[in-house]
Amino acid sequence: MRFLRVVLAGLVVAAVGAGSVAAYAQKTAKVTIINKSDWELHEFYLSPVDEEEDWGPDQLGDKVIGKGGSFTLTGIPCNKWDVRLVDEEGDECVVTGVDLCKASATWEITSKDLLACQAGE
Repeated sequence: MRFLRVVLAGLVVAAVGAGSVAAYAQKTAKVTIINKSDWELHEFYLSPVDEEEDWGPDQLGDKVIGKGGSFTLTGIPCNKWDVRLVDEEGDECVVTGVDLCKASATWEITSKDLLACQAGE
């Protein structure tokens, strides 16, 4: 999980300019998830930081991110989120404190990332 957290931290750096806090709160993020793992990704949830009991809806809906596939999330409100991924085997990976306020980002998920997350790294 530590490796995945490092990948996410590099991916989603906050973009707070000279604007006000109110302007920051109105921004949204766009993130493209690219699945470079050996498993399909079936679910992707967001929850406000420290509210893991309050997972929002599955952001993928009826979509699946197949091996080598991608999915783009748009309009995600600028905020810090906890992220939960679930693969085809039902294994989950939770990464906390992700800031999705970067204007545009790509997140590549590899088998190594998912296995590290399961191992608790």
